[in-house]
Amino acid sequence: MPKQTFLNLPEEKRQTIVSAAIDEFAEYGFEAASINRIVANGGISKGSFYQYFSDKMDVFKHLIDLLAQEKTEFFKDRHPPSSNQSVFGYFRWLMKIGMEFNTKNPKLVKAVARVMLNEGMYYGQFFADARKQTLDALADMIERAKQNGEMDKNVDTGMAATVMDAWSNIISAYILNEGMQKKDIMKWVHTPKVQKYIDDMLSIMEHGLRNVKPSPVNE
Repeated sequence: MPKQTFLNLPEEKRQTIVSAAIDEFAEYGFEAASINRIVANGGISKGSFYQYFSDKMDVFKHLIDLLAQEKTEFFKDRHPPSSNQSVFGYFRWLMKIGMEFNTKNPKLVKAVARVMLNEGMYYGQFFADARKQTLDALADMIERAKQNGEMDKNVDTGMAATVMDAWSNIISAYILNEGMQKKDIMKWVHTPKVQKYIDDMLSIMEHGLRNVKPSPVNE
């Protein structure tokens, strides 16, 4: 978490420092990120940096907190089109609305995703609690789907949660890696080609987990 000295800074100066950190992690990831470049682009001294943050990880965690705040604000007025949606319909809606969020905040999302997904920190011990929260939420959704008969009861809940989590990360990584090269990422995401890619990925996941009645055996 940033120190109080950072929080006491004027909003404009805080935004300049945060923007420099976002650009750094988006461009270089975590391991190759340089505090020297962050302070140079943020218009502060290295001494000031350590008055604001403990280290490079402290800055990155601040970006994660900012992303969480942005997501909370974005999702608060958005609701599924139907309260009776199947678990797969809901997950599809969640992914599509998540893609919309990503296109509105591409640089911040890319900075966090590059470190968490491309460098694998999301799967490491350091962010184990965050991943557990995600998997627990998916597990609850899966258990409800099993009770409703939507999902095969023989599927292990933990494994299914891991599959759904991995699928969403694969789609997010594709959108960010490919979309950041486009002039208008929002327009690109809504092209038929990209929407088909997302739908096909979700379809593969769905048909591997959905409860399918056995076909009658010819005697």
